[in-house]
Amino acid sequence: MPLRINNNIAAINARRNMNSNFRDQSLRLERLSSGLRINTASDDAAGLSVREGMRAELSGLRQNVLNAEHGSNLLQVAEGSLNEISAMLIRMRELSVQSASSTVNDRNREAIQAEYGQIIQEIDRISLSTTYNDMALLTGFGNTVDPASSVITASNTSGIVDVKISGASSGTYTFVDTNGDAEITLGNGVVTQTIDIGTILDQGLNVATGTSVVANFDRLGIQVTLGGHSVSNATGSYVDGDLAPGGVGQTLIITNGTGGSFQVGPNAGINNRIDVSIGDMRASGPRLNLNTTSVGTMLSSRAAITQLDEAINKVSEQRGDLGAVMNRLAFTISFTENSIENIQNSEASISDADIATEVSALTRSQVLSQAATSMLAQANVMPQVALQLLQ
Repeated sequence: MPLRINNNIAAINARRNMNSNFRDQSLRLERLSSGLRINTASDDAAGLSVREGMRAELSGLRQNVLNAEHGSNLLQVAEGSLNEISAMLIRMRELSVQSASSTVNDRNREAIQAEYGQIIQEIDRISLSTTYNDMALLTGFGNTVDPASSVITASNTSGIVDVKISGASSGTYTFVDTNGDAEITLGNGVVTQTIDIGTILDQGLNVATGTSVVANFDRLGIQVTLGGHSVSNATGSYVDGDLAPGGVGQTLIITNGTGGSFQVGPNAGINNRIDVSIGDMRASGPRLNLNTTSVGTMLSSRAAITQLDEAINKVSEQRGDLGAVMNRLAFTISFTENSIENIQNSEASISDADIATEVSALTRSQVLSQAATSMLAQANVMPQVALQLLQ
C-alpha cells in the first residue's frame, strides 16, 4: 500500500465505521429510552402501517367498553323506574279489586278514585322524569312499532300476538305470504328477507292450538309472534297466507325514535351496534292506556282489573327486554376486553422493543465505537511517517 498524505484511506475507513457505529448506538439508545422498536417510519415501514391500524382499532375497542358500560347504566335507570311503575300498577289493581266489591259504597269509591287518579298522574310524572344525560327514556326511546300498523289492527284475522324489534330501521314493511308455501317474506323496499316457517307450523300449515311461534327476521331485526287457537293473548289464529289476504300484504310501520343505539364495535357496520327500544310507558300513553279507566263504580272497577293486568304484563315484558339487553351488554364487554388483550399482544409484538436484544446491540455498538475512535487516531498518525523521509 503506497504512502499518501492527501488522502488517508485508512482514516477514511475508520471514520466510516465509527459513524456507522455511532448511528447504530443512537438507534439502540432511542429504542431503549422509548421502549419501542418502531419510532419512525424508517425503522419498519410495513410494521408502522400495521401498528397504526391496530392502535386505531384498539382505541375504538376501549371506547366500546365504555359505551357498553354506559348503555347498561342507561338501561338500569329505565328498569329502576319501571320497577316503581310496576309497584304502582299493582297498587292500582288492589284498589280496583277493593272498589269492585259491594262492601264499599259510592262515598268510599270516591276516596279510592282519588288515590287511583293520583297514582296515574305519578306514573306519568315518573315516565317524564326518567332521563339519562337529558334524554327521556320512558316516553319512547329508540325505534318503536306503530300500533296503527295494519298487521296489528288486523291481528284478529292475522293471528299476530306480538311484534318486537331489535335494531330495525324505521319505515313501512310489507308482508308477502302466499298460501301453501310455508314461507313469509318481509321487506321495506331496501332490505327483504324470506324465512321458511314450515318446521314450526302444524300439518295444516297453521299454528298449533294453544301455542305460539316466532317468525324471526334476523336480518331486519324484527320478531313476529304468531298465535294459534286458545292462546290467551291472541285475538286470532295464524294460518299460512293470513299475512297477505287476497294477495295484499299487511304492513308493519316502525317509527323513528330518539336514541336507542349503542356503538359497541370499532367499525361502522350494523354488527357493531346494539339497538334497544323502550316503549311509551306513561299511564296515559297508547301502550298502557290507563287514563280512561276508573274505579268510581263497581262495573268500571271490574273492567279496570283486566286492563291493569294487561298493563302489568306489558311493563314486565319491557323490564324483561331490558334485562336481556343488559345481559347481552355484559357479554359484549367481556368479548371486547378479550379482543383488546389479544390485539394488544399482536401490536406489542410488532411495535415494542426487545430490551435484551437492544442492550446487547448497544454494548456491541459502544465497544465498536470506542475501537473505531482509537483506530482513527492511529490512522491519522500514519502520514507523519512521510516527515522522516524528508529529513
